[in-house]
Amino acid sequence: MAESKPRETDLYVPVKTLLEDQGYTVKGEVGAADIVAVRGEEDPVIVEMKTGFSLALLHQAIDRQGMSDAVYVAVPRGSGRAFAVSLRKNMKLCRRLGLGIIVVRLKDGMAEILLDPAPYKPRKAPRKKARLLREFARLAGDPNTGGATRRGIVTAYRQDALRCLFYLDRNGPTKAAHVAEGARVEKARRLMADNHYGWFDRVDTGIYALSPNGCRALGDYADEIARIAAQ
Repeated sequence: MAESKPRETDLYVPVKTLLEDQGYTVKGEVGAADIVAVRGEEDPVIVEMKTGFSLALLHQAIDRQGMSDAVYVAVPRGSGRAFAVSLRKNMKLCRRLGLGIIVVRLKDGMAEILLDPAPYKPRKAPRKKARLLREFARLAGDPNTGGATRRGIVTAYRQDALRCLFYLDRNGPTKAAHVAEGARVEKARRLMADNHYGWFDRVDTGIYALSPNGCRALGDYADEIARIAAQ
């Protein structure tokens, strides 16, 4: 027999029980809110429920922040890798929005708070910032259209490979040290040895030439090569 789909109402009793165990008086469908919980003089706790994470759920929860700082979203706890990945991403989003998260295990009616509402304090990532700025500095010109798919994006690494490609096309098989100097690519030896794009062939110790794929790349990237060469 197929398992029935969860309903928002299936979440109510587990969430109500969770909050009552913490000393709250809980009522459902109060004004625009799915659940309101009150304890003494504290800010009311507001919970918005849906059968899964959605923009509609987040929009509703954000609206409720005008009434209280203690706003949670409640969803059923799923299983498997897909749910785990989705939950991790949505926890990050809710943390940024200052929302809490409650998950409900429907098979036994257990509700659990995974995230409490709190003002968002962004954690800086200096290494990522430094890497971003290094890529910005290394990238010659502005070869990409913002918003394009990652496939075919011209990175600083690809530009270095194109510089080596162009140098070998003009000079034939060449020692890696000479390519590094002539193409102005400090790590030319490593780049051609790794041969990430399949553009290079090692024809002797430390000597590289264009592969058949490299010859085709000269045509495929002719515009970018011309632009790099003109700089």
